[in-house]
Amino acid sequence: MNNVVTQLQQFRRKAQDATFELMDALLLTRTAQSLADLSLSCVFRRQWPSVYEALQDTRPDRQQLMKLYIQQLPRSERIVLAGDHTSWSRPFAKTLKERTYEHSPSQLGGRPVTVGYGYSTLAWIPEA
Repeated sequence: MNNVVTQLQQFRRKAQDATFELMDALLLTRTAQSLADLSLSCVFRRQWPSVYEALQDTRPDRQQLMKLYIQQLPRSERIVLAGDHTSWSRPFAKTLKERTYEHSPSQLGGRPVTVGYGYSTLAWIPEA
């Protein structure tokens, strides 16, 4: 367990601390109605303008982040990955950018395709 905590601390040092504090505030503030509510959280130790700076810093370099993820994978065991894709139907939001056709078997009317956004997740599943 101590090794996991050390790895998390190293990861957070490489990332923007304000971003992580904002995420912590979001997780711990049950009734947040605005960014101002998050800035008042005890875990967000910065001033109000830092909320916007944290949001601007949330676009990490994808290649560097992928390298960091790959470094965390064990080299001595078989790697098991699990994938999931979720569609968010937005058929009436014609002005939204980047809408695509998405598979959605639970759509009303029995049509397995909808217009909207697709979200995919790929997770490493440790064998233990």
